[in-house]
Amino acid sequence: MKNGTQQRTPSLRVAAIGGGTGLSMLLRGLKHYVARRRQETDRHPISDLAAIVTVTDDGGSSGRLRREYRVLPPGDIRNCMVALSQDEALLGRLFQYRFHAGRGLRGHSFGNLFLTALSHVTGDFAEAVKVSGEVLAIRGRIFPATIENVSLEAVMSDGKIVSGETRIVKSGKKIRRLRLYPRHVRPLPEVLEAIAQANLILVGPGSLYTSILPNLLVSGVAEAIAASSATRVYIANLMTQPGETEGYSLADHVRAIYRHTRRKLFDWVVASNQPVSLEVARRYSSRGAEPVRVDIGELQRTGVRCLLDNLLEEHGVVRHDSVRLSRLLIEEFVERHAPRD
Repeated sequence: MKNGTQQRTPSLRVAAIGGGTGLSMLLRGLKHYVARRRQETDRHPISDLAAIVTVTDDGGSSGRLRREYRVLPPGDIRNCMVALSQDEALLGRLFQYRFHAGRGLRGHSFGNLFLTALSHVTGDFAEAVKVSGEVLAIRGRIFPATIENVSLEAVMSDGKIVSGETRIVKSGKKIRRLRLYPRHVRPLPEVLEAIAQANLILVGPGSLYTSILPNLLVSGVAEAIAASSATRVYIANLMTQPGETEGYSLADHVRAIYRHTRRKLFDWVVASNQPVSLEVARRYSSRGAEPVRVDIGELQRTGVRCLLDNLLEEHGVVRHDSVRLSRLLIEEFVERHAPRD
């Protein structure tokens, strides 16, 4: 109590950066803390939630639409929209509906087709994302990291250069260096604005080389994070990924990000301390994946602080528990560390 009145929970602006299933999982949990009106901030402390999404996917439905209609890959953005939508049961299911038959339609999701059509109608992919978000009444904002037609290029451990996200993952070789093609890609202005205004910046979870780094390699993005006074948090993956991070510890993930961006970007690392069941671990091991080792000593040498909790959810596959993860983030970085109004 202060001056006879109860101190309010701080109102926070959050920027979440990533792609794939990791970012959509995070958004699904965080949306429940987003205020619709200013007076809601006691129960909903996030006043603005901005998702910054990678656009380098060249496989599956997204890759086909990218090649045939020259649009940015819509898949990751579609998943984030559904995660932030108020009605995942109906409109969300519609956007996720995938056609299983039909010449030309097979394999495409309705949401991907909707975004592609709308980008041609508006003439602007970013505008199509904005309008689609309004259709789904999302709790937050979604921005592609760039609206330029960008792809990935990797220098492998043997010196060979491999182009394209799908080919890089399937190469079977360790990635020595990742870069964007073209080299200098401009970010969407709203991306830099969202980072500059954020009180809390969340990076991950997600594929290190195909979801996280593609955002951070866009010109100005890593620089904006490094210059920010916000609390900057890296959310660790639960498992290593074949074709990307075999044998990587958590500190190896952080060091790879620092090596590529040439900057120390994080104040905190959040990771799960719950072991994966033996049965599920064996199944993942047969595919070349294993739990990410949390090497606290090495992490501290990189200058980050560690926050560990049980964030694991197992239903035959290993996933983050979005409810527990979002609650932990709110309790630790909003209620305890954020500046008060």
